[in-house]
Amino acid sequence: MKSSVFVLFILLFTQVCQAQKEKVQYQSLGRCDGCEAIFEYGNRKLSSIDTLPDYHQNEPKLKLSGTIYKPDGRTPAPGVVLFVYQTDSEGKYPKKGNEVGWAKRQGYIRAWMKTDQNGAYTFYTFMPGSYGNGPAHIHATVLEPDGKYYFIDDFTFEGDPNMDSSLGSKNRGGSGLVKLQKEGVLLSAERDIVLGLNIPDYE
Repeated sequence: MKSSVFVLFILLFTQVCQAQKEKVQYQSLGRCDGCEAIFEYGNRKLSSIDTLPDYHQNEPKLKLSGTIYKPDGRTPAPGVVLFVYQTDSEGKYPKKGNEVGWAKRQGYIRAWMKTDQNGAYTFYTFMPGSYGNGPAHIHATVLEPDGKYYFIDDFTFEGDPNMDSSLGSKNRGGSGLVKLQKEGVLLSAERDIVLGLNIPDYE
């Protein structure tokens, strides 16, 4: 009898969770060309830590981490998906030829993380090459648990000689400009992100 009740409870719990999941209404805030790529991680179970492709073949190696906060700027935000992508060391978005979706434009050097209960994220990558007259940068998009998604300021790097011709920082989610410091064989930096900060039409 007890086992039957337990099974019934599990079934009801699963149905409730599925119903809640289906209630999420995804909403892109503002013009967000390519932001839909944040959904392209498929069935992978996301961790708060990830490593971008080609990390081991390139130098210098970077460790970028931080905390994503709720709009009050103080409360950590768990369960937020952070999507990043970048160029290779030559400033190109490399492709292998079998890309689908937004990877056809963005290339394969991409990664997705989901913040832990402390709102923390970390990813390992390498210094991207710049193109044109712009600075080296890493693109970033966030997806909130309630379905809102939008791009935030790119990760850029203090001391980059091309920063004067930057991509036009608007402090979306807070400043993306980070200061790299030596950490063993890595260069590391921290960037905290505030959900909704300087995002038009955010409610």
